[in-house]
Amino acid sequence: MTRLSNFFRPGFLRPAAGLVGVAALLASAAVLAAPVPSQMIERPAAKLQWLDKVTARTSTFTIKVGETKTMSSLRITLRACRENPPIETPESAAFLEVTEIKPGEQAEAVFSGWMFASSPALSAMENPIYDVWVLGCEQ
Repeated sequence: MTRLSNFFRPGFLRPAAGLVGVAALLASAAVLAAPVPSQMIERPAAKLQWLDKVTARTSTFTIKVGETKTMSSLRITLRACRENPPIETPESAAFLEVTEIKPGEQAEAVFSGWMFASSPALSAMENPIYDVWVLGCEQ
């Protein structure tokens, strides 16, 4: 039975601190090993989902690299779609450019960047009416 005085003995918690250090080292190695979009496999198309928050209307569609689709007042252009190799953790990333066209106004860019299928909130399009997110890459 461990007495309370043992907790205050020098060196008592040192093994636990070593385990914390090893865990931190392994976690940082896992982060460094995660592929970046340039190390991923290029795919010719992406599967996206679109939501109109006012009408609760959703649509899933496939878009090819270089193609532009119009969904309501949004113009969505896919510039690239990449996914991890099969031996890695599943992940798809798409580089999208989204422009909103309001009647009587200039077209306004509302998003340009990488969206990740596993973490849609990481790089989300912020719009009060519409949401667009990546479901995955297509062949």
